[in-house]
Amino acid sequence: MKIEHLGIAVANLEESIKVYETLLGTPCYKKEEVASEKVMTAFFKTGESKVELLGATSPDSVIATYIEKKGEGLHHVAFEVDDIKAEMQRLKDAGFRLLMDEPKKGADNKIIAFLHPKSCNGVLVELCQAIKE
Repeated sequence: MKIEHLGIAVANLEESIKVYETLLGTPCYKKEEVASEKVMTAFFKTGESKVELLGATSPDSVIATYIEKKGEGLHHVAFEVDDIKAEMQRLKDAGFRLLMDEPKKGADNKIIAFLHPKSCNGVLVELCQAIKE
């Protein structure tokens, strides 16, 4: 398992893209809407991992709610796995609380699943697996 990306909740995606392009010294290589989550994402490559900025597309999105409660900042850590269903079962059997029973389509050509922060010392953990084409 390796860190696939860090997800950062931002209030203004376009302004934050400029900040991270300067900070990381690299352009945003991809923007993608995840309509089911009411979020627009922006990705940056940094070494072997990525940074994902998450901006709300609706006031009732999970990102808007997160920013309202906690402010901008680190939203989740994503780990790349080879077999997401097997990993979900392994973690469930180990006592972790999953936020979904089945993985779903996420951004950047991935299927994803989340673990509840209370199971992971207060950190929202995302499991992601590349969709095989």
